[in-house]
Amino acid sequence: MREFWVASGHHLTRLDAAGRMQVTDELILAWLARPEIVPPPEACAAERALHARLLAHPQVTVSSVECANMQDADARENWGFLLTLRDTLLAAGSIEDGYLELVRKRVRLPHLFYDQLVQLILRNALEGCEDVHTLRAAEMLFRPQRAYLQDGGLMLADDELVTELEGEIHSNPLFAMMDGGVDSLDVLNEANAWTYWSRSDAHTMALPFGADPKARAGLADAIARFVSHLLGKAVSVVPLKTADDVDLQWFVGLDEAGTKVGNALWNGEAPVPTLVGLFALTFETPDRVLPQIGTRPVFLLMGLDGSNVIRFKPQNLVTGLPLIDDRDAFAAVMGTA
Repeated sequence: MREFWVASGHHLTRLDAAGRMQVTDELILAWLARPEIVPPPEACAAERALHARLLAHPQVTVSSVECANMQDADARENWGFLLTLRDTLLAAGSIEDGYLELVRKRVRLPHLFYDQLVQLILRNALEGCEDVHTLRAAEMLFRPQRAYLQDGGLMLADDELVTELEGEIHSNPLFAMMDGGVDSLDVLNEANAWTYWSRSDAHTMALPFGADPKARAGLADAIARFVSHLLGKAVSVVPLKTADDVDLQWFVGLDEAGTKVGNALWNGEAPVPTLVGLFALTFETPDRVLPQIGTRPVFLLMGLDGSNVIRFKPQNLVTGLPLIDDRDAFAAVMGTA
């Protein structure tokens, strides 16, 4: 089995009988090693003591007083975020169920934590996947992408990497003269696809989203696997070339611009952001789906605004799909819905 996204920490988890990831001491220790959490030399005694105690016992109960005693406000906030994440996942019983809990309750956490959870869940859902286009496209769900045009086709490159390359251009004119920046990135194709496995954690391959149908098919596959694994509800997702005959009875914006496009079309207005991706998600069976939708397609919209940066909101695939959760079903049976 070929490995990818080692930095996700998937190898530090254990799977239960249902194939969902359990939080382990090893995973928590990896979080404790993050630069935002490791106490700096000037850290107070309370912060150093808590860090040392968790290194020895990663799942030990931490009282609110231990964080409150920290002198630095930023340290108190960072530790509060980490402990909220850890405690929610442990109480939920799995990383997948913990993510659902956090998203449904709209718990405030840094993007970094949510992105890491999505990467972990995708890494688990994509175990055994050999399609590099699916793996590269899946990065869109947890890493913002910079959009640019090349030979008339829409390309997507890792935004963080492009920002670093742009910094090098400004600091080193020679770098720009040697075709530095985004133009220096390899664009995923059949000839170089094999190199993805050794560089998956570097995020250095651009995705020809508007030039190669395999890129859009890969994203559709990644979304289907994410939803099916996370929500336990089998779905199929297919990319659409045009918006002809699309009935937006139910739609989900994959990013903020996509949501704006959908809202505008719903209200009969001309959308300001550009629609750059359209997918049809279909539930394989109607159980747990709102009756008015059943097995009719739900449309997923991906947009692009003036920032040229696409930041997916995978939480929309949790809160935005027309599913009836257990509480709604119970209420309906009891006549209290």
